[in-house]
Amino acid sequence: MAVNVAVIYYSATGNVHALARAAAEGAEKAGANVRLRRVAETAPPQAIASNPAWDQHVKETAPGVEVAALDDLVWADAVIFGTPTRYGNPASQLRAFIDTTGQLWFQGRLAGKVLSAFTSSTTLHGGQESTILALANTFYHWGGIIVPPGYTDPVQFQTGNPYGASHAGSEAPSDITLQSAAYQARRVTDITTALKNGQSANG
Repeated sequence: MAVNVAVIYYSATGNVHALARAAAEGAEKAGANVRLRRVAETAPPQAIASNPAWDQHVKETAPGVEVAALDDLVWADAVIFGTPTRYGNPASQLRAFIDTTGQLWFQGRLAGKVLSAFTSSTTLHGGQESTILALANTFYHWGGIIVPPGYTDPVQFQTGNPYGASHAGSEAPSDITLQSAAYQARRVTDITTALKNGQSANG
């Protein structure tokens, strides 16, 4: 039974976008139905225009990726969130989307979903782990099932972050980092599939 996986992300200059695409491809190769969605940009146009890389990314990718909606969360059996690190926390754009989920949470429609996260920062120790852990606080409140990549594949020993795929630097993510994002999504898909098939078998 195929599972539904939503990859929902925010990216300013494109690095998280690259990780999100790798995750979406990894989930698809593992047999999932996938929705790749970006959260709405909330920064003012003048702020975006002040950074050439940010401005270019918005112009090049925004038209081709649908904006995330609450329906994507309802549809999904598993959700993989991606965000740049902002002072050791998720970007405010992603938080703004998450902050609209109160009614779904109250109705119990987010409970039992498989959840995972990946991130990117400019500096090597720029708060990647704390960003993913901060997202986990939300996952706990939702009653989700958190699935990290751990050290369950050789690629994880090359990237070094068991919490979630992580990129460091202003350049584009390396092939190894993209492989880590794809592996994380495959693991999420495999575990979600096992859970869904087990529930179906048990009625």
